[in-house]
Amino acid sequence: MAAKKIINAVTVICLLFLWACGPKAVAPQAVMDTPAHHVANGNKFLESGRLDDAFAAFTRAAQLDPRYSPAYVGLGLVYGKRGDFDRAFENMDRAKKFAEADAEMADVHVGYIRILTMAGKSADDQWLKKAEQHFAKAKELAPDEAAPYFYMGIAYKNAYRFMDAATMFRRVLDMDKGFIGKADREYAIVQRIQRAMPGTAMGKKIALLPSITRADAAALFIEELKIDELFARKNPKVFDTSFKAPGSSFKTGEYVSAPVVTDIGNHVLKQDIEAVINLQVKGLQPGPDHRFEPDKVITRAEFAMMVEDILIKITGDDSLATKFIGSRSPFPDLRNDLPYFNAVMVCVTRNIMETADSSTGEFRPLAPVSGADALLAIRQLKIQLGKN
Repeated sequence: MAAKKIINAVTVICLLFLWACGPKAVAPQAVMDTPAHHVANGNKFLESGRLDDAFAAFTRAAQLDPRYSPAYVGLGLVYGKRGDFDRAFENMDRAKKFAEADAEMADVHVGYIRILTMAGKSADDQWLKKAEQHFAKAKELAPDEAAPYFYMGIAYKNAYRFMDAATMFRRVLDMDKGFIGKADREYAIVQRIQRAMPGTAMGKKIALLPSITRADAAALFIEELKIDELFARKNPKVFDTSFKAPGSSFKTGEYVSAPVVTDIGNHVLKQDIEAVINLQVKGLQPGPDHRFEPDKVITRAEFAMMVEDILIKITGDDSLATKFIGSRSPFPDLRNDLPYFNAVMVCVTRNIMETADSSTGEFRPLAPVSGADALLAIRQLKIQLGKN
């Protein structure tokens, strides 16, 4: 009995020692200097991409209460967005340790889902399976919360499981308890991707991009539309095998070299870029300085001009290049004297491209092209060219 009392006393002393050695809470400096207030601000900063401000807010919350779980969830998300996944998971583990109420623990599991989605296979080959496990726990703890469904939808979208993603976003909309605007936008994106039906791994990857680059466009035209094959069938090589007597036209020592593209040497899409350059697709040629600018984001107007040129080359219908010149513009933001007006009209009248905003009727020619919209356009091109 005495031994038991001694053990209990030692245990209490050890716990008190650990508590004394742990981080001390700092005293608040104002009425609103509270952990909850700083976490709320941190989440706003995180949403707007102000990572340094978010980090400062979450850090202050943890200083005020070193055992405040939401502060560590926030810090974990900041580290995740910075690509420091070791520290991200360390903070999530700390948040899990300090979580008290079911709502706090549910937020922790949602945080894990978000960081696993950010990290993907770079952190764990089984990232999606682990995200699903956290989702199951989160919805059990907070069955009426929309956050677990929304972020699991993002996880499925990033894993190219678009049907599962659509189911999650649809559930958020049906619940009508938060994330409505975000879920509606994501649901629309996933639906467009499903309609486009990307057939290659590259196509699925580009489908998730909010804006595509010149290199991305080259990859889509080569890998999804396969314009190299279409051009080859339309314009088969003709070999002149007739006899040619040696003449003055043949001169030794003379070489003609094609312009060298200087900025795609190490680009991962170099082969696709070289293919579209060889096919001389309008809008996807190097400039006078021999630079292709592979990472330059393309506009909707530029994409329309590329599509118009492909249509003309494959169909052989040169009249498309001037079909709508002088026509009245149906768009309030597109004058009919602009150099890309005809291309836009060719694409819209063929349902290859759509109005950007149905409520205002704007085409938004200078807005970027999303991966999903580019894939939808290519899908329509496939159908119209009989290559489905």
